[in-house]
Amino acid sequence: MGHPKTWMASGAFAAFCGTTKETLRHYKDIGLLSPAHRGNNGYFYYDAEQFYDFYAISIFRQTGTPLEEIRRCVQGQDSGEILKLLREQRKRLEEERRRLEQMDFVLSGTVRNLELGTTPDMALKTAWFDREHLMALPVEELEELTAPLPGEDETLIAVLERCRELCRRYGVQTDFHLGAVHPPGVQVGQRTISHLYTRIKEKADFPYYVEKPAGNYLYLCCRGRWDLSEGYAALDGYIREHGLRTEGNFYACDLAGFILNGVEKNAASMISVRLPDEAL
Repeated sequence: MGHPKTWMASGAFAAFCGTTKETLRHYKDIGLLSPAHRGNNGYFYYDAEQFYDFYAISIFRQTGTPLEEIRRCVQGQDSGEILKLLREQRKRLEEERRRLEQMDFVLSGTVRNLELGTTPDMALKTAWFDREHLMALPVEELEELTAPLPGEDETLIAVLERCRELCRRYGVQTDFHLGAVHPPGVQVGQRTISHLYTRIKEKADFPYYVEKPAGNYLYLCCRGRWDLSEGYAALDGYIREHGLRTEGNFYACDLAGFILNGVEKNAASMISVRLPDEAL
């Protein structure tokens, strides 16, 4: 003998499902979710097991499925159609997840950059920097793309177009914040750039991938200027004066980015180089 049903009035069922009586009434009116029982008093009641019906409808709704499509699947009870719909919604969710991850990558990087950009102008500091993944484009390749009229605007266009192309080809995500790599063993300056780079979200298996290793870095910020010559000279002079040994490349990156860098007084850039642990 089965247990007697426990019927729930619309208010109680709405609270049970975390929704409103108005939503339940709308679902009833369009034939999406109807009460399982009508009492002698004329009131409608829901079965507790209908929670799962409401939950399924909510999942479909959150993935953007139109109500009419949900109603057709729920009423038809066709497992093949439901499976097809679920696969479509899962694909949509995956696309949305990637979009949100890209937004978080860009915004978190921008927040970090702007926080670093508040460092006093030309003040030399040391700090731990986490590992970064870079898409690094050789300057020789970019010069070929911009020939015969290489200039700042042409180079920027070439870098951005090349980054977009590589992102599409290899399925990587970038924040389009630009930086430059200077190889060790040279007097660092504007003319010693070996690569222009932009950060990417994760390690990638393609020819342009470069890892900026985690570690303690000596760095300074140049604020209110686009020309970093003074910053390069200050960093180089400090290293020589204190007899410091550095490891790996020098990195220069734009901190103000697309939000502030259109006005020189708002410009902020950072030059950094990794220090061996024993140097601290």
